[in-house]
Amino acid sequence: MISVALTIAGSDPSGGAGLQADLKTFHQHGVYGMSVVTLLTVQNTQSVDAVQLLEPAFVLQQLDAVLDDIPPAAIKTGALGSAAMIESIAQRVVGVSCPLVVDPVMISKHGHSLIQDDAIDKLIHQLVPTAFLLTPNLYEASAISGIEITNKASLSDAAKGILELGANAVVIKAGANPAFGYDLFATNQGEEIFLVERIETDNTHGTGCVFSAAITARLSNGDELRDAVAGARTYIDRAIRTNPNLGGGRGPVNHHAPVSC
Repeated sequence: MISVALTIAGSDPSGGAGLQADLKTFHQHGVYGMSVVTLLTVQNTQSVDAVQLLEPAFVLQQLDAVLDDIPPAAIKTGALGSAAMIESIAQRVVGVSCPLVVDPVMISKHGHSLIQDDAIDKLIHQLVPTAFLLTPNLYEASAISGIEITNKASLSDAAKGILELGANAVVIKAGANPAFGYDLFATNQGEEIFLVERIETDNTHGTGCVFSAAITARLSNGDELRDAVAGARTYIDRAIRTNPNLGGGRGPVNHHAPVSC
């Protein structure tokens, strides 16, 4: 039987981020991908010009349709947009037995907000506690933990704060920042760093989506969590390094990059 993974995320018509990038990443990992659409965007590599949220009830109808017919082995969430959406999704996934990877998308690479201000509290107190793994960047980790991350000590404190909110594990994506040069993976059993090679390129559109999707795919295929994070870290590095250089702005990464076993 083929492994199955589900993404609950927004749409990027340019294909570099969002559910389109997730599905490509699932496919590259040999996983059958399903998608539940939460919001629509008008964007390309240069800008995000509009965001339209779908009604939570309609999103839940999509979610129930796939969960009732083709149970996934792992699920990830991406951009959810509103407090009502986050609350609805959090309540529905509580009863799902497979791992949930939460990518707490708050802002696009173009600097456009993808979450309403009143939704952050719902994210922290309702969705984070359901996460098998949370994958925030530095900005998101600070917002969720309430800790300003300025050095390695505060990075570790932020990870501990997120675990105290109820997440099973967290990987804070700090590697792109020269002050750190690594991603921090933390569970209640301890911390591990994954060194990140700095690659000089502007073509990083959708890296967060692809990284979390790769983890989800690997969990779907039976990887242990630590191994899934390590394998996804290798994959995203390759995807950035071999990017196809598309578009006139921040181009997408290479979703066809080789996958390590």
